[in-house]
Amino acid sequence: MRSVSVGQIIDTVERLCIDANYYLNRDIMCALNSGLEKEKSDTGKIIMGQIIENAEIASTNKMAICQDTGMAVVFIDMGQDVHVEGGSIVQAVNEGVRRGYKNGYLRKSVVEDPIHRINTGDNTPAVIHFEMVEGDSIKITVAPKGFGSENMSALKMLKPSDGLEGVKSFILKTVDNAGPNPCPPMVIGVGIGGTMEKAAILAKKALLRPIDMPSGIQYVKELEEEMLEAINMLGIGPGGLGGRNTALGVKIETFPTHIAGLPVAVNISCHATRHAEAVV
Repeated sequence: MRSVSVGQIIDTVERLCIDANYYLNRDIMCALNSGLEKEKSDTGKIIMGQIIENAEIASTNKMAICQDTGMAVVFIDMGQDVHVEGGSIVQAVNEGVRRGYKNGYLRKSVVEDPIHRINTGDNTPAVIHFEMVEGDSIKITVAPKGFGSENMSALKMLKPSDGLEGVKSFILKTVDNAGPNPCPPMVIGVGIGGTMEKAAILAKKALLRPIDMPSGIQYVKELEEEMLEAINMLGIGPGGLGGRNTALGVKIETFPTHIAGLPVAVNISCHATRHAEAVV
């Protein structure tokens, strides 16, 4: 049994909150540069260039990529042979978020109640997803999620008879309805299967997969490619002003489901699909 202190978790989460908000992931930067080369619209080219320049300025000057520094979504892969010493891991994660958003000069966007809406002042609490895994380490992934894109996400409980065509139709309709609101070019995470909440978590986790890494399941890989092509044919384009680059990638995760159901969740992200990870 290996021990990890809450102090290690706090320090790691603090750093990841800052890194995720300052530095756009390399795979996304590569996709943006590739998209710029392929863009046919003159306006789209200008916007893509500005997005790339913005990310470079943020990285160089160590400042947030976007003013919406998101609600902190934290994925914890908890090794079953790890013991956390010195306190609660949930409290440690939230303390790390609190320090990261304060010390990184990141906007605090969380309200303590969804109706009364008084700001908590420190961007806590985080949304934390735990998964028990083998081993004696803890993998922490911080994925700040802005709500311009989160608000355009959707979930639908399809019937099994809707089949693959129903899934395709729902994905395309969701993105089309989103239009310019998620600050395209978007990254589309899709979860298929499980239950209502499982599909939504799958869609969120799909956004963590490198944009140049297709699914290892052949039909899912083909679906990702088909949906990306169809979405880019919508013509929404960079900034919603028309063009080829409506989405940089479509990532789909699946899970077994009930004989009577076909849950599908679409979690839309803006081009700044931010996440950073570390193992403690």
